[in-house]
Amino acid sequence: MLFAKYLHILGFTVWVGGMFFAYLCLRPVAAAVLQPPARLALWNGVFGKFFTWVWLAIALILASGLPMMAQMGKPPVYISGMAGLGILMMLIFAHLFFAPYRRLKRAVAAEDWAAGGAALGQIRRIVGINLILGLIVVTLGALGPLLQA
Repeated sequence: MLFAKYLHILGFTVWVGGMFFAYLCLRPVAAAVLQPPARLALWNGVFGKFFTWVWLAIALILASGLPMMAQMGKPPVYISGMAGLGILMMLIFAHLFFAPYRRLKRAVAAEDWAAGGAALGQIRRIVGINLILGLIVVTLGALGPLLQA
């Protein structure tokens, strides 16, 4: 159980921490200092690396979280909330990966900066939503045990 918890924490830390860094630190600086072609190429490269880690994080989260829930029998409400929001985040990420990110990659390869900018705008909004959901999930995990008493 301890190792499963470690893998679970590792997975969500990589994912939520990466979104926080990208959204609140890298994005504003890239927008301020890079012209669209360089900015879109940067994001295409960053996402290519980061999304590999997100897929791994999702695998860790599922491979650890589902067995931990199964061991609980009927999980507390906060655990069910974490699981539900986590699955929603995974579905949102899958959409991001297979739709706007794919469009971004095609646009950068074709040097279609307008289409790339539109795809990047969609990705930004989706990452913002998932970041908020991720922070809620982390809060539920940290404070849920205190609130159920």
